[in-house]
Amino acid sequence: MSHDPYPPPHRTPPSHPASPPHRTPPPPRYAASPPYRTPPPQPPQPPHLTYPWQPASAPPPPAPAPRRQPQHAPLGHHSDLRVLRTAYRWQRRVATLTALGYFLVFLVLSACAPSVMTARVADGLPAGLLLALAQLPVTLLAIAVYELTARRHVDPLARRIRHQAEVDARREARR
Repeated sequence: MSHDPYPPPHRTPPSHPASPPHRTPPPPRYAASPPYRTPPPQPPQPPHLTYPWQPASAPPPPAPAPRRQPQHAPLGHHSDLRVLRTAYRWQRRVATLTALGYFLVFLVLSACAPSVMTARVADGLPAGLLLALAQLPVTLLAIAVYELTARRHVDPLARRIRHQAEVDARREARR
């Protein structure tokens, strides 16, 4: 005969009080509510530790030493970066709109004005083919404009911000 290590739980039938012979009326609608019981006071909980090897009574970490305020504000401000981002954004827009704008004009003419695209410009050379071949020089022009505006406007701003960051780093290293 085997012994069951987990016997079924023993249940006793619940004892119910005898039901009253008549039903009790409900309490009045606006009667004072019975006082609520307050829960028993909880014992103080130990502090939650991040690491299990920390002692329960670890002293708080020391406050960091107050940093000296710089005598003058750092040179590289957020406004400099904003100016650089704006210049770069305009540079991208001009170059992109130049190349894509020309291509869009070519597509619109192809779809909406096929008579313009099939018109002969020279002996055997339709205008559509001429406009398609002109797309390569327009794209090269967009690249040249991009390079030119980068050299004139964006690169000097980036150089100035980089130089100011180096000056700030040297000042901070001396402290």
